[in-house]
Amino acid sequence: MEWAKAHFFVGKYFFEGHMRQEVVSKIEEIAQRVAASDGIEVVEVEFKGSGGNQLLRISIDKPAGVSHADCELVSQQVGTILDVEDVVPGHYTLEVSSPGVERKLLKPNDYIRFQGKKAKIVLREPVEKQRHWEGTLAGLDEGAVLLAVGADRVLRFPLNQVERANLKFEW
Repeated sequence: MEWAKAHFFVGKYFFEGHMRQEVVSKIEEIAQRVAASDGIEVVEVEFKGSGGNQLLRISIDKPAGVSHADCELVSQQVGTILDVEDVVPGHYTLEVSSPGVERKLLKPNDYIRFQGKKAKIVLREPVEKQRHWEGTLAGLDEGAVLLAVGADRVLRFPLNQVERANLKFEW
């Protein structure tokens, strides 16, 4: 009689993914606490890589724009807390920067805040046979992103259909 060998790779990756998400949530909480005291918004927290090659990237913004001093302040304070509380397992590199001129639109409020700005939107499912759209943000209405794509044409995309979106810088 032969026995089958069981392999549990899926469970391992789920567990590691779940643990990573908990770490990212904790980092985001710490970054929000640090940034809020100086009127800085945490736009995004990304944690990439593994082992000795981990990158923690925090994007910050504020109405008057982000200065080098803002990045340095958040980097020093968040880095100190992460090290003292031993939040990130192993060695990591911490980067703090502005989201850039073609920033991602990640929160529902971003579509209102940047109304009137040019944007690129990629949808999960095609609308009028296309997933990639460019136009001018016209706001957010009842959970739908409004995008002006012509002089008299405004498209509506349910927010949950947006795969990714970002501002489009015009030269």
